[in-house]
Amino acid sequence: MTLEEKFAKLEETVTRLESEEVSLEESFRIYKEGMALLKKCNAEIDKVEKQVMQLNDEGELEEFA
Repeated sequence: MTLEEKFAKLEETVTRLESEEVSLEESFRIYKEGMALLKKCNAEIDKVEKQVMQLNDEGELEEFA
């Protein structure tokens, strides 16, 4: 699943949690799934941030800050 698909799934999760038709037990299950997905998204973003580099004025690569 791509990062965009994960974010779409998170939006769907929030919508489901906001629904008044969901039982308390189901809400807990949905919340737990959403938190696991959020952790995966954060880990993926952290990984990409560590890989981002930029060229400095001398044409050398350095970490993007």
